Amino acid sequence: MFIDETAWFSISFGVALKSTAILGAAWLSARLLRRRSAASRHLVWTASAAAVLALPFLSVVTPALRVPAPAALQPALAGAWFAATGVARTAAGDSPSPVDRGVPANSKPAPSSPEWKTWLMALWAAGAAALFARMLIACAVLWRVRRASRPIHDRDLLGTLSEALGIRRRVALLESEAGSMPMTFGVLRPAVFMPSAAAQWSDERRRMVLLHELAHVRRGDVATHLIARAAVSICWWNPLAWTAWREFLKERERATDDMVLSAGARASEYAGHLLEVARSMQSAPAIGCAAVAMARPSQLEPRLRAILDSGVRRQTSGSAAAIATVLLAVGIAVPFAAMQAQDARKHEALESAAKAAEERREFETALQLLESAAAARGAQSGEQSVSHAAGLINLGELKNRRRMNESAEALFSRAAEILGERPEAARALMHLGTAAIQRKNFPEAIEHFEHAERINPTYAGMARMWMAVARRAEGRAGEAEALYKSATAVQNTGSVEAVTIARVYSRFLFEEGRTQEASDLEARAAAMQKANAAQVQPRSDAPGGVFRAGGDVTSPSLLRKMEPEYSEEARAAKLTGRVKLYAEIGPGGMAHNIKAIEGLGLGLDEQAIDAIAQWRFKPGRKNGQPVTVAATIEVNFRLQ
Repeated sequence: MFIDETAWFSISFGVALKSTAILGAAWLSARLLRRRSAASRHLVWTASAAAVLALPFLSVVTPALRVPAPAALQPALAGAWFAATGVARTAAGDSPSPVDRGVPANSKPAPSSPEWKTWLMALWAAGAAALFARMLIACAVLWRVRRASRPIHDRDLLGTLSEALGIRRRVALLESEAGSMPMTFGVLRPAVFMPSAAAQWSDERRRMVLLHELAHVRRGDVATHLIARAAVSICWWNPLAWTAWREFLKERERATDDMVLSAGARASEYAGHLLEVARSMQSAPAIGCAAVAMARPSQLEPRLRAILDSGVRRQTSGSAAAIATVLLAVGIAVPFAAMQAQDARKHEALESAAKAAEERREFETALQLLESAAAARGAQSGEQSVSHAAGLINLGELKNRRRMNESAEALFSRAAEILGERPEAARALMHLGTAAIQRKNFPEAIEHFEHAERINPTYAGMARMWMAVARRAEGRAGEAEALYKSATAVQNTGSVEAVTIARVYSRFLFEEGRTQEASDLEARAAAMQKANAAQVQPRSDAPGGVFRAGGDVTSPSLLRKMEPEYSEEARAAKLTGRVKLYAEIGPGGMAHNIKAIEGLGLGLDEQAIDAIAQWRFKPGRKNGQPVTVAATIEVNFRLQ
């Protein structure tokens, strides 16, 4: 899936917030553990570094956490019964559309990402790349130094100390430059670098220094060092990340000192050797981000105090604990990172709110909400993504229903351009085809419908029906009938689309003078409508519940109604028939929870719902009090 700069900014912003929260939680945990061992606090900082390092990847690949919706309630069909009729002239162009308030058809949405976002991400990426490059260069330098270094033949001492610490793998002991700080490098093939002057050291100092470096190997400190360094490279702009890095280094060295002391070293002697090494040796800053050096002068004084403090807890941990900590931290970060994917679902809330606004006939609000939902989809998944295209189609369909035809067509064109040959493009192409029919551009319409059927065969029935409509308009009745028959054959009979095709085909037969065939097909369509009748859900917020007329519940009576209008698509296809709807007439005399039970398709169901929402009733009563009463309403659409 393509992700553009807007989506990257959204992901980056989420990573920034979450990494700050993780580091803040680590700092608080370390404070709470200040009376525990340094090894415990070091594991906390290691875990936070691993979680921060995993966040960018997990935020991209982790699926959203979804909460299943409750099952739908069973329908409560009605006793009250009303009817209405929608009438339209057969000529599609006789009724002018309202003025279109959208963008021109040949325009494209303006980029929504401000330039500052791009520059901010570029700055972040440049800083991270520079620090990663520095770390990789340091690793390359150390590998070259390792290949050029001479081995130190002190296998007896190395073997004795390795065995004492429980190190079972081979550790290389190498000679580094004179005056360089003793250090450890290598994750899978660890090596300890000792300065050339170590040959003149006393046996005790060599033992203490080597024991310290082997403790780093035993603890897996090189691996955790690289993880922490990578984490601070990602969050280089965050002061809390550098604080975490300093605390990580401090607690690591203290934990290593504790392991040395636990191995039998005397605190005073070890402190003296450490002080002398720190004074006489220097660490190279260029390689300090990849290797684990024995001492840093800035941390020496608190280290010495901790070494000489007999009350300090000195529990130790090995590489297994570090590995387990890293894996646990990544595991904990998975649901935390999934919050990014869950945040991406805010477009669902916007679209639900838009649907509710449309039901309340607040169309401007619904348009604004769908525009925001489309923008949210684009910000999350990218403006070239399937998700963003779906948002544009949703917005276009609402504009289509409001007869903002040019704006709708521009949105469908943009969505089709984004989706290309993906199956999801068929939905936009179908709308573009019907728009071309309304403009009487029949070759363009057929091209769109053929394209839709080719990339998504599930649209074959409706695409062929519309191609038949176009051929009929061109005066090619024979080709039109063949396409109608083909559409009927491929369309699943258990669908509203099958009813639509049968009704449109029957109208064609009627106009051809084949009245009996047309009547038989209409009867089949009516039977399909009844068989496909949808269940509806009573409104859950109705005061006192929803009643059916009968007994002590009186039926509502109609005071004022508005006849429904034809949709542009239905007019173009010459679709006629009946829509049966379920509605609940509230105590205020308004219809709520209007649902199509037996639909007709091509926007007529929505037109019927729109009209009924404007009807006024005298409410039904129970024991003299107005109550909500369920009703069934039939709307007949016919052409003159």
